Amino acid sequence: MEHSTPQIYTEFLPISRADMEARGWEQLDFVVVGGDAYVDHPSFGTAIISRLLEAEGYKVGVLAQPRYTDCEDFKRFGKPKYGFFIGGGNVDSMVSHYSVAKIPRAEDEYSPGGKAGARPDRSATVYTKLAKQAYPDLPVILGGLEASLRRFAHYDYWLDTVLPSIAEDSGADLISFGMGEHQTVEIARRLAAGEPVEQITDVDGTCYLTDFDHLPERYVECAGFKKVASDKTAYAKACRIQMDNQDVVSGQIIVQKQSEKYLVQNIPAKPLVRWELDKVYALPYTRRYHPIYEAMGGVPAIREVQFSIIQNRGCFGGCNFCAIQLHQGRRVTSRSADSIVAEAERMTHEPDFKGYIHDIGGPTANFRFPSCREQMLRGMCNGGKHCLAPTTCSHMIVDHSDYLKILRRVRELPGVKKVFIRSGIRFDYLMADPDDTFFKELVEYHVSGQLKVAPEHCAPNTLAYMGKPPIETFNKFKDKFYELSKKAGKKQYLVPYLMSSHPGSTLKDAVYLAEYLYKNHMRPEQVQDFYPTPGTVSTCMFYTGLDPYTLKPVFVEKTPEGKALQRALLQYYEPRNAEKVVKALRMTHREDLIPLLVPAEGRRAVQRSARRTDNTQVTIHQDGTYTVNHNQKGGSGKNTRGRSQNAPAGRQPSPGARFAPHSAPGHKPKSNQQKENATWKTGKKKK
Repeated sequence: MEHSTPQIYTEFLPISRADMEARGWEQLDFVVVGGDAYVDHPSFGTAIISRLLEAEGYKVGVLAQPRYTDCEDFKRFGKPKYGFFIGGGNVDSMVSHYSVAKIPRAEDEYSPGGKAGARPDRSATVYTKLAKQAYPDLPVILGGLEASLRRFAHYDYWLDTVLPSIAEDSGADLISFGMGEHQTVEIARRLAAGEPVEQITDVDGTCYLTDFDHLPERYVECAGFKKVASDKTAYAKACRIQMDNQDVVSGQIIVQKQSEKYLVQNIPAKPLVRWELDKVYALPYTRRYHPIYEAMGGVPAIREVQFSIIQNRGCFGGCNFCAIQLHQGRRVTSRSADSIVAEAERMTHEPDFKGYIHDIGGPTANFRFPSCREQMLRGMCNGGKHCLAPTTCSHMIVDHSDYLKILRRVRELPGVKKVFIRSGIRFDYLMADPDDTFFKELVEYHVSGQLKVAPEHCAPNTLAYMGKPPIETFNKFKDKFYELSKKAGKKQYLVPYLMSSHPGSTLKDAVYLAEYLYKNHMRPEQVQDFYPTPGTVSTCMFYTGLDPYTLKPVFVEKTPEGKALQRALLQYYEPRNAEKVVKALRMTHREDLIPLLVPAEGRRAVQRSARRTDNTQVTIHQDGTYTVNHNQKGGSGKNTRGRSQNAPAGRQPSPGARFAPHSAPGHKPKSNQQKENATWKTGKKKK
């Protein structure tokens, strides 16, 4: 069969007045504003919305990362005929700008040259206000990730307070939440037909503000902004109501009072069906960043997605810490095989294509179908139930055959050398499949040396609060992965994503995880502290200290020291973490693990630090005993052989083991009690 060369699109949408005039346009219909640099690729929300409006016949301009010191950039094209569509960017601007420790990041992959500072904090809100300043009478529709996560009153981690809905803060006329194609098309058509924006209140997948007299006839109400800001139990109850009504079948209209007006959330928009999704990804994207960025070093975010294909949307995994269920939803929809293969074939004609397709995936690469038939009829289960945790639901549709057929077709395309899966798979879903065919071909053809998976933790209590399956499921997957890799003659590795300090995770849980990693010879290079992003169930637990489904208390580690200790334990093998690891093990009475988890270099560093701190001479002998000689002024100067008489009870250390002192840095003992606090607690390696 002969393959015709697909069309390669090269024309970007207008970004300036000159571009408009070159097309013979005197006025735009809509301006699409985005917090990312202009990358005309279907992995970027601005590209999808602008191309979709273009396909509907509207004159569209793209205002990417406008100046935010004043509103002049919003007048770049002149006054648009119908209004603005605004999004904050692919990544929440606050997450993009700050680490979990609230330290400013130096880089932004979605900005020219990867440099930070091209967009403001809370960019969606700032852009909306500036658009309103530029043209107060024009409708502004706010969508994208930031809008989806902040549509209700929400806890803001960076300010450590509860904020009202972004609808109130920004002044937007409408909030479009979730994937916005259906909402965008309907709103645009009604605005173009002359309907006032304040009358567009019945579009699924939108929120708006109104007064009490204009509330819909039927709705479910959750506690208002002032109540949830002062009452954590009310916040937790409101969270459950919001999460239980995010399904297009079973969801109800939600009302929440803000400072003065009421926020009305209509039911979610229907997910795109397969042919609609195919149509979206067939729009004439250039699949490149705009040429104006070339001199600035380009836009780094394009690298990972340039030769990657999105095959699905949504995720029924429903992890409590994940924002996907609030934005893409829990119902999985997927593109047709022909659509995916056509996009892959187009890639093969790109001048810089080297034969490698980096990914055919999505939020969860191996999901192709809805979770079950009952979901389609009755909606997703609510009340905090999970399809895959603690066990795989008996109603689950487990089928990799369709996905496998697609991978095989793409592998056979002329010019394609390898097809990888880099977006990560759901290992528990894979283990539920009685047919090993996909697993075998995954290992043989689609792993680029490393496969990303997300066990996240191993402590049962922590996993339950995360909404993740027990670690035994991962263990079975891990063993099978290495077994199949060996049979295929391949040396491949798993890259586990792990998270520290998630609500419910105690220091003992973190030690348990470190011991698990040691026993399984796993050394994660990247670990992540739990990041409380707005709207999620886990963020609710972080703020309230309550499980929103049971209202029972949940332990939450919020102190910088406690977080640092949990994070250090995940990379226990790093000498730089030795002091923190030793401290954590002593606090949890697991001194027996010190010789195992703390490298000799690290133990020596801890001992040197202890000597400097307490002016104490410590000698560890070959028989496992040690000598402590206190050289402080006023001290006895006597040596103590064996376990210090004043030390707490504990096992003797293995030869070479060192432990941190009890006393605080810089303080000399002035009494016998203070001397007791400077003694060393020891342990011995378990046999």
